[in-house]
Amino acid sequence: MRKFVWLGGAVLAAWSVSALATAAVVASIDVSKQSLGPGDDLVVRVTLTNTGDKPERMLKWHTPFGAIEKSLFDITRDGIPVHYEGRHVKRPAPTAADYVVLQPGKSYSATVELTALYDLSTTGDYAIRFRTHAPDLPERARIARGAAGQPDGDAGKAAGDEDYVQSGAVQVWIEGTYQKPPQQVPIGEASLSYSQCSASQQSTIASAFSAAKTMANGATTYLGAGTAGPRYTTWFGTYDSSRYATVKAHFTAIKDALDNKPVSVDCSCTESYYAYVYPTQPYKIYVCNAFWSAPLTGTDSKGGTLVHELSHFNVVAGTDDWAYGQSAAASLAKKRPARAVDNADSHEYFSENTPALQ
Repeated sequence: MRKFVWLGGAVLAAWSVSALATAAVVASIDVSKQSLGPGDDLVVRVTLTNTGDKPERMLKWHTPFGAIEKSLFDITRDGIPVHYEGRHVKRPAPTAADYVVLQPGKSYSATVELTALYDLSTTGDYAIRFRTHAPDLPERARIARGAAGQPDGDAGKAAGDEDYVQSGAVQVWIEGTYQKPPQQVPIGEASLSYSQCSASQQSTIASAFSAAKTMANGATTYLGAGTAGPRYTTWFGTYDSSRYATVKAHFTAIKDALDNKPVSVDCSCTESYYAYVYPTQPYKIYVCNAFWSAPLTGTDSKGGTLVHELSHFNVVAGTDDWAYGQSAAASLAKKRPARAVDNADSHEYFSENTPALQ
């Protein structure tokens, strides 16, 4: 169970780690036990404090104050990164209701159970750090970089950490219950199956699947020709041979999934999202309310949503959600091209190609 409480600047409990400040909002993380036995859940408490003199707004999904539906923690086991196994969600553009306001001088905390979100099955020494997007920082960071004469791209300040709020790390010894077996990838011929979908919904999904195939074919043809015109640079930034090769490999894998893998679509979701997937559970896609009202093709389309979600699977492209919406994705390509090539919406908009770019 997750709790959201106001602590009013209270001192953190034992084993707390001090926050690392990058903006007015700072983060800290603590645990009550530094050693967990088999079957024990890993529960951490995250505290966000507004140290400034003005209110700060943060998107709810960048905080621990609700359902965790993206990776908000950097976790390593004996120095090896631990994979996130929770939901990756495609969302509509945020509205005012999607923000929380952190009042100046106040601290806000939530407890989060991480066992169901990350692979903690193997015995080892784990380091856990909370890390999230900073509120309203891109504009401030851009001004600061300009004043300092720093570049605005990936070569800028400290690998881009100025637009993050992150805590220090806590160390926890976990005695794993078992060695988790390798991920099981569905084996079978190319197919499209349905779960909890009406006949009408199945027809709609079949059309979206066909549209997604057309988009993936167009993307792979473009990239196979070595083209790096406005269509590429708008969504993935300035040309770099390594990044270009990564994007090309991603779309080859997306096309292969659409053409040759057993894709399953579940219609049971009633959330406001477009869709979501679990990255370690290919090739099952859960479509949600916004999916049904989206156009078949075009911006934020049904076909594009399927491309977006397929890109999240670790066995396909393993993308993350760094930015939602065309404006944010285009900005990401300009400022952080290395993140753009790892951003699911960037892949969707490249495949949708609206407006048509060459």
